[in-house]
Amino acid sequence: MKILMALENIGLGGMKRATTVVGNALAKKHNLVYYSFSDIVPFYTLEAPLLVAKTPCVLDNEARPFERFNDEIKAFETVAREFDVVILAGGLLASFAAHMTLPDTRVIGWMHNNVTTYQTQYYAKMRTEFDAGLRALDGIVALTETDLAGFSQYNHTTKIWNPLTIVPDGRADLSQHTIALTSRIAIEHKGLDLALAFAAKLPHDWQLAIAGGGTDSDVSRFHSLVEQNHVADKLIYRGALKDEALKKHYRAASIFLQTSRWEGLPLVLAEAMSFGLPVVAMYNTGSAEVLESGKYGLITPATDVNALYDAIRPLLNNIQLREEYAQRSLQRVEDFKIAPILAQWEAILSPTFDN
Repeated sequence: MKILMALENIGLGGMKRATTVVGNALAKKHNLVYYSFSDIVPFYTLEAPLLVAKTPCVLDNEARPFERFNDEIKAFETVAREFDVVILAGGLLASFAAHMTLPDTRVIGWMHNNVTTYQTQYYAKMRTEFDAGLRALDGIVALTETDLAGFSQYNHTTKIWNPLTIVPDGRADLSQHTIALTSRIAIEHKGLDLALAFAAKLPHDWQLAIAGGGTDSDVSRFHSLVEQNHVADKLIYRGALKDEALKKHYRAASIFLQTSRWEGLPLVLAEAMSFGLPVVAMYNTGSAEVLESGKYGLITPATDVNALYDAIRPLLNNIQLREEYAQRSLQRVEDFKIAPILAQWEAILSPTFDN
């Protein structure tokens, strides 16, 4: 099949990482081409050709996207007509389905975050267009049971997990007094204000190591929060990491922490699990899906820093308990291997797939 994998850009981020891992795998069998509306240099390795929009732009989620990006959408539509299947990654691009006519091309929207967050936050200013796009698609891919139910109200929806996006090399050193956190420096979304408040509670011989990059303004705010929480001595900030540096980040820790207020299906949990890290996460629909509501890691109430510390404290004091949860992580990560996930994608990409 000829497949067009469309993204706003291929910068740093879990959605972009998952999309390129699946895209690279599909490219081994199909004629796949990536399409980016932006001309920024891809952060991730692409194993298929990249087509950049003739007039690159920075898309946004403000009101009236069909009017403001009409030329960009129509240029994309012309390209898309040459493909059997178009996969639109993310809600903004999915909305474009309502503004295109592609009678001979199957159009699939790949929703990387939860439906409530999309409608009430990301696309609140263009909610009408977003909902119209969901209805215009030939099918939707969602990541969790919660979102399977939510998006099914608009269109035929299939749940497909994102696959493990890292090849583990070695195991975490559970004797280290280091808690790892991996996320973009997006304060509200990733709950980094909560993470730093948590760090302030850590014993003097424990540190929180954060890997991730962000905009200049977000990183500046992050450093201000470090000062406000007086946690410079409790924090290791490593910036954006990938490949061997990211693997080292996981191997050098004995617990993995996530404090996100919302997530689709957080890839970093599976990454951490693949190195045998015990996982502790504040509740969101994504963490609940990966950890199966606490079976494979600890889930604490959303935004409650005190409850988070109370839950993690036994792990700080007991390496045997850390080893127990490490085994749960290694068991769970088997479910995120790419082969069965790719088989699900092949099924919905098939011309015989019944919507």
